[in-house]
Amino acid sequence: MTTATIPQRRVPPLGGFNRTLLALELRRMLRNRRTVVFSVVMPVLFFLIFGPGKKYSDESAGHGNVTAFIMISMAVYGAMLATTGGGAMVAVERGLGWSRQLRLTPLTAGAYIAVKVLIAMSLGGISVAVTYAAGALSGAHMDGPVWVETAVVAWVGSLVFAAFGVFMGYVLPSENVMQVVGPALALLAFLGGLFVPLSQMGAAFQAVAKVTPMYGLSELVHAPLTGQSPGWAAVANVVVWLALFAGGAAWRFRKDTARV
Repeated sequence: MTTATIPQRRVPPLGGFNRTLLALELRRMLRNRRTVVFSVVMPVLFFLIFGPGKKYSDESAGHGNVTAFIMISMAVYGAMLATTGGGAMVAVERGLGWSRQLRLTPLTAGAYIAVKVLIAMSLGGISVAVTYAAGALSGAHMDGPVWVETAVVAWVGSLVFAAFGVFMGYVLPSENVMQVVGPALALLAFLGGLFVPLSQMGAAFQAVAKVTPMYGLSELVHAPLTGQSPGWAAVANVVVWLALFAGGAAWRFRKDTARV
């Protein structure tokens, strides 16, 4: 009696990553009005409230003015909201059983997470662009190259929170994910110095802030404007948190879909 050979499932190129899947996910993201409003409109409103038209707005801030400093902070905040919200949409798919169905396809965990991160980053890029446009029209001034440098750092650095969103989407139930993540993001933004510069805080507060996920990105994105070196600690902060969130997301994806 012979045992039939069970054919192995062939893994497609790039683990199943393809443009069709990417386009479908992007279309679905843009149809979520609440996510778009919170990610794009809210940061602009915050900038307009705290940025232009104040006594401090035209004061110098290195290679630009204070309005530009606030614009950068709100752009990072918007990118953080956008990328986290985009990544956390996996919680809805979990609730619908879609992620378990994906385990039956050749799509790998890495490819699936890559799609989610790219979609989240797309919305984050839109948020940064809209906030910068509002700043350019409302009195934000920076040296020419600083506009590009800070925008790129704000967008690329938000990759940390895209991974965070995917991770939270697998940790928390679909009906509670944004209720928990929303206040957490506000706290992280405060600890990272987006609302109040860390230089105005006490030593104990600064020590705690340096180990939070927003600290490194905030330091890196403001450095081209202020002209101050962010230091190795800021770079290490971004790299470590990105690795932790991305690794956690991949681990939770495999564990969640292994029950199929």
